[in-house]
Amino acid sequence: MARGLRSWLGGCLLVSALGMVPPPENVRMKSVNFKNVLQWEVPAFPKGNLTFTAQYQSYKKFQDMCTSTVLMECDFSSLSKYGDHTLRVRAEFADEHSDWVNITFCPVDDTMIGPPRMQVEALANSLHMRFLAPKIENEPETWTMRNIYNSWAYNVQYWKNGSDEKWPITCQYDFEVLRDLEPRTTYCVQVQGFLPDRNKTGEWSEPVCEPTTNAETAPSWTVAVVLAASVCVAFLLLGCSALLWCLYKKTKHAFSPGNCLPQHLKEEPTRAAPPRLKSLSSWGKLHEEG
Repeated sequence: MARGLRSWLGGCLLVSALGMVPPPENVRMKSVNFKNVLQWEVPAFPKGNLTFTAQYQSYKKFQDMCTSTVLMECDFSSLSKYGDHTLRVRAEFADEHSDWVNITFCPVDDTMIGPPRMQVEALANSLHMRFLAPKIENEPETWTMRNIYNSWAYNVQYWKNGSDEKWPITCQYDFEVLRDLEPRTTYCVQVQGFLPDRNKTGEWSEPVCEPTTNAETAPSWTVAVVLAASVCVAFLLLGCSALLWCLYKKTKHAFSPGNCLPQHLKEEPTRAAPPRLKSLSSWGKLHEEG
């Protein structure tokens, strides 16, 4: 501690003597799942509080990302995931500033892989696992780290709760089943992302512990899928029944006897009026004329 204090006092004396603004210290990039944050530390400076400006190089010209900030970090997550980027930061005080401190950063190579999420459900002697790859910063909800790396895989390790012996496996897909486990026994599972072509591993997830059971029951997501399929089939059958009923009604109406007869036969013929007898007076006139 005494040595660090002497170094700090020496730096202050040098700055006071030369009137220079010292550059930021310990400049580094912290990147997890393409959340790219440039970080640094404030140098010793007795004259007052420093501000900082951070830039990135674009087409041979530097562009500001953070200007005159009092923070000790700047977010560069909007940079392209591919290619090398040159970043730089400097300290400022009034009209003076320090030299730039440069670093080179390639997101697709340098970013760390965060822990995947995991769902675990137990059957009688097995664990059914579902993995969800880490999400990517500044991308739609459906985009994950798996969309970026073609060789994406999962490293899984599991063990009996309370035991130090762990069994590792590697999975290529988002689903995996651990079989032939002891019933009524609690097992713990961890998972990490793995890139075989780069020999790069990510951070381990938090352990998930589940006890196996005696009864054979399906995982909840399987039950949900079966229920959804049952509902769809039920609606489909109802729709078919309604359609058949409508066709039946139309067919019955079309072939009923009344509808098969021509129109002129459907009309009821009018009855002829019975002949009317002539009156007695008319007969008398005819008799006189005769």
